Amino acid sequence: MKKNTLLEIAENFGTPTYVYDANTISRQYKTLKNAFDGIDVKLHYALKALNNSAILKLLRKEGAGLDAVSIEEIHLGLRAGYLPNEIMFTPNCVDFSEIKQAVEIGVHINIDNLSVLEHFGNMYGNSVPCCIRINPHIMAGGHSNISVGHIDSKFGISIHQLRHILRVSKNYDIKITGLHMHTGSDILDADVFIRGAELLYEAAREFPDLIFMDFGSGFKVAYKEGDIVTPIEKIGKKIADSFRQFCKDYGRELELWFEPGKFLVSESGKLLVSATTIKQTTSTVFVGLNSGQNHLIRPMFYNAYHYIENISNPEGASKLYSVVGYICESDTIGYDRLLPEVREGDVLAIHNAGAYGFTMSNQYNARLRPAEVLIINNAPHLIRKRETLEDIYRNEVEIEI
Repeated sequence: MKKNTLLEIAENFGTPTYVYDANTISRQYKTLKNAFDGIDVKLHYALKALNNSAILKLLRKEGAGLDAVSIEEIHLGLRAGYLPNEIMFTPNCVDFSEIKQAVEIGVHINIDNLSVLEHFGNMYGNSVPCCIRINPHIMAGGHSNISVGHIDSKFGISIHQLRHILRVSKNYDIKITGLHMHTGSDILDADVFIRGAELLYEAAREFPDLIFMDFGSGFKVAYKEGDIVTPIEKIGKKIADSFRQFCKDYGRELELWFEPGKFLVSESGKLLVSATTIKQTTSTVFVGLNSGQNHLIRPMFYNAYHYIENISNPEGASKLYSVVGYICESDTIGYDRLLPEVREGDVLAIHNAGAYGFTMSNQYNARLRPAEVLIINNAPHLIRKRETLEDIYRNEVEIEI
């Protein structure tokens, strides 16, 4: 995205505003789709990363399915034009009524709890197939909050409980058509996937009705210059080779699935914000923004780094700042950043804001959530209006006190 384009968007739509580039999303989809050495992988976009219907429609046009983690996300997918059989439902710790609704809709069901599997089998027997999410007990890279395949994770059924899965599925005659794992985000080592894959391959020999294997995702993207990223081509070739050998040993061809989220949309997005104040203390110069952790919580929640750019004064002399938000809470977006001189009113662009930005935003301090804009063929399109004060108290019920 060109600086002039971003400045025009800030002028026309105001700040704070999330801006996404459709071409970047399409490029990332094609890169991943073509990385597996001739295998026609099925990519189910994890819409928890960014769930605006315009983004969902864009990815459906590219050929993606969806990975949903709530009944509400399923309905967002249906609203965007996805068919039920294009959606995988991978819930965690939900009431069984939500799974019943998903079955009635007709989406793929992914089960990660033995008690839920037993309840599912008791209710549906072999009339409704399902997938099993396995916890491989493999520690992925990145922050502990985004590594979900380790032994203390709440996600998945332990690989060590495989015999229990088999007893339950046999007792209720459950038809298991898929096996799934997801170790977490920011994976840098191809061998992490291979180790998890080998565990799934070994388990798969116990399930004769498999149609697909789902290896989750977790591909790391760059958040700053020189950042180490997931070697997609290397991982793709290793997985493709191992998967072909597995299918040969299994006796028939299965489908290979992935559920990328961050990889597809993170780099497409920027959060445009305005500098509201420059505040110097005895030790720090702060740039205060008209935004904060209520719009982009990743720096506070994951200690995530987001590159920050002053697009109003790109040629200014470099100065050291801590960039902070307007929330009455710890709210540092970027600590000790060298930026071209920031003046009150300058527009800053926070990079890699396409994933887990707007979808994790909130109304803390009664602040309003920002607008969203999608750039298609260099033309900006408003895809979500900025909230108003009425949105904050819309569902309140007034009573006499």
